[in-house]
Amino acid sequence: MDVERLRGLLDEVRQGRLTVEAALERLKGLPFADLGFARVDLHRALRAGAPEAVFCLGKTPEQVVAILRRLAEEHANVLATRATPEIHAAVAAAGIPCRYYPEARIVVANPRPQDGVGLIVVVSAGTADQPVAEEAAVTAEVLGNRVERIYDAGVAGLHRLLAQHPLLAEANAIVAVAGMEGALASVVGGLVDRPVIAVPTSVGYGASFGGLAALLAMLSSCVPGVSVVNIDNGFGAACQADRINKLAVKIR
Repeated sequence: MDVERLRGLLDEVRQGRLTVEAALERLKGLPFADLGFARVDLHRALRAGAPEAVFCLGKTPEQVVAILRRLAEEHANVLATRATPEIHAAVAAAGIPCRYYPEARIVVANPRPQDGVGLIVVVSAGTADQPVAEEAAVTAEVLGNRVERIYDAGVAGLHRLLAQHPLLAEANAIVAVAGMEGALASVVGGLVDRPVIAVPTSVGYGASFGGLAALLAMLSSCVPGVSVVNIDNGFGAACQADRINKLAVKIR
């Protein structure tokens, strides 16, 4: 149940096309559906502006299919993150309308096109960081934001990033994705007066400790306006950027 569906339901009651009892029957599933192995949150879009997303790692394809089927009954553009080709195949075979973004490792169930608002820029340091950057970019687009990508623009060739300064300055929020030493977020934050969400990735040689070096560098940034999410968490960064962007364009 999202805002538009609830508004439509209440409008039907107001116009006398639906009885109060019938409306109550439709609302009985709120706030969650108990599938036995999962309690699916059907109320989240009303509270937080977007449906519950499904984190696929650790779940069987059958579990992911069951959760997505129930969510897709109530919502469009339901995200399933860290989805493998096997997960995508199972969702498609179950007859659930879906679209797969293999680089982002995302399945979108019941996909619906929408016009993006505002601007979120996703910038990544190297090509190896791109899967995490794409997770952020696709998530932000599915949540209804306009997204621009600046990829392979790390600090080893700073001129590549400086050439994109006008686009960075236009954004309402910037997601900066980098592994290795994680310097990109500090550089971006020092160039513009926009909030920067830093995403450390697990890309790097042994001393990067699977992204820990980038995480600590981003947390230790001397640049104001930089916040940090967990290692490889492009989804979380996109959700934060989504809220900033939509506040900026005053649609919430």
